[in-house]
Amino acid sequence: MILVTGASGGVGKYVAREVSRTGTGYRLMYRSAGDAAKAGTSGQTVIADFADKASLRKALEGVESVYVVCSPIPQLVELENNVIVVAKENGVRHVVLNSALGAGDYPKAFAGWHGQVEDKLKGSGLSYTILRPNSFYQNVVAYFAPTIRTQGSFYGAAGDAKYSYLDARDIAVVATKALTGREHAGQTYELNGPEALTHTQVAAKITTLTGKPVTYVNLPFEVIRKSMLDQGMPQWQANALVELQEYYAGGKGGATDGLLKSLLGRAPITMDQYLAENKAEFGPPPPKA
Repeated sequence: MILVTGASGGVGKYVAREVSRTGTGYRLMYRSAGDAAKAGTSGQTVIADFADKASLRKALEGVESVYVVCSPIPQLVELENNVIVVAKENGVRHVVLNSALGAGDYPKAFAGWHGQVEDKLKGSGLSYTILRPNSFYQNVVAYFAPTIRTQGSFYGAAGDAKYSYLDARDIAVVATKALTGREHAGQTYELNGPEALTHTQVAAKITTLTGKPVTYVNLPFEVIRKSMLDQGMPQWQANALVELQEYYAGGKGGATDGLLKSLLGRAPITMDQYLAENKAEFGPPPPKA
C-alpha cells in the first residue's frame, strides 16, 4: 500500500495519477473532504492533517511506502516531522520526501526548512529517497502569466541567472518509481531540467509562441519584497520568496545533467512543450493592424 500525501497539490496530484497506473494498492490523503471532492480522483481516500498525529496514524495504517509533501509554510518542519515520526511508529518501510533544490547547501527560506526535514528523515532509521527538484515549469504560469496577460511583462530580481526548470509531471514519475522500487533507497536526487534558461530567454520563448511581445523586467530585491507586501502577502512569505530569488541570482539553479533523463527512462518534458500546452494562459496576441 502506498500513501500519497498532498494529493491535491502541485506535484502530489500528478504523483496520485502516476501511482494509480502502477497496479499497486494506494491511498490518497487530503486535508478535507472538500479538497478530495475537488480533486475528483478515483481510488481510496483518507482525510488527515499533518498537525494531527491521530489522523496520520489512521492514514498510515497498512502503508509500506509514503510520499511526503507539504505546503511551503513556516510550520513545514514540524508538520513533515510528524509524518516521519508516525511513519516510523506504524512500520512504514520507505519514505519518498519531496524536498527542494538548495536543501543541502542553503539554510535560508524554503530550502533551509526542507534541509531540516531531510536531516530528521536520515536520522530516523527509515528507508528513504529524497527528491530536490529545481523550479517547475508550472511556476511560469502560476507566477508570470497573470502580469503577462495584463501588462505583457513579468517581474523578478534574479537578473541573468539561469533556472533549469522541469515539469512537475516528470517529478511525479520519479517519485512513483521510488515509491514502488527499492533501487532508489538511500538516494538524494537533485532534479534539474533539460535546459537552463534566464527569465529573458523564457520571455523570448513566450513571445515566439504567442506572437505577443513579452518582456522580463528585473527589479531590486527590496522593490520585489515591497510589491509583494503591498499586495497583502505575509511578511514571512515575501522574505522567503526574496531569499529564494537571491539563491538563484547567485548562480545556484542553472545546472543541467543527465540524471532526470536516466531516472525517467526517456527524454524529460521541455519548456517548449510545456509552453505550447499552456499557450492560452498568456493571453491572445495583439490584434492585426
